[in-house]
Amino acid sequence: MHSLVTMLEEHRNPENAIAMEKYMKGLFPFIGIRAPERKQISAKWLKSVGLIPNESLRPFITELWEVPEREYQYIALDYLVKKKQHLAATDIDLLEYLIVTKSWWDTVDTIASHLVGELFLKYPHFITERGGEWLQSENVWLKRTMILFQLKYKGQTDEQLLFSIIERTAHIKEFFIQKAIGWSLREYSKTNPDAVVHFIESHNLSNLAVREGLKRIRS
Repeated sequence: MHSLVTMLEEHRNPENAIAMEKYMKGLFPFIGIRAPERKQISAKWLKSVGLIPNESLRPFITELWEVPEREYQYIALDYLVKKKQHLAATDIDLLEYLIVTKSWWDTVDTIASHLVGELFLKYPHFITERGGEWLQSENVWLKRTMILFQLKYKGQTDEQLLFSIIERTAHIKEFFIQKAIGWSLREYSKTNPDAVVHFIESHNLSNLAVREGLKRIRS
């Protein structure tokens, strides 16, 4: 961790940090390292770290997550995405913690589409066991995760499940839910455009969800 702090602090850029914090609506402080440069630093550091033993994964990730500057959360996710095939069933609790802590779209969407998506493929019983709890939760980000976790499934998408989740969340008047519904439909339209069109035409969805869902079909 000390070596990472040193590497990041060498690239601190207050001017960039102001712009990045403004883009994130002032929710998080930044060191001011743009994504391409941060990914280079991250890759170099993670190469030196190697594979973290499963029993040490949560404290390793949590330590990064608790540092104030947002770049540390991005690097935590860089590690998890790179090692996602090593995720174990016990890591579902870690992923839930990451979703509900320091929550915003920039971290939640990566967790949903890369990490929860991977874990639910390996352990499909979690879809109903944990995913059912998330859908019933009052937490917007847990609900958004359930809408988006199949985002990269393509032909493996459980169409009935996707449409069922949308039906259960379509009434929620929250931008991040409606945007996620549209995004999930747009992404699935690359695999089955006819099914998406039929679903949209047969359901009372928000203008935002419809617009986003049909974006690729009508382009």
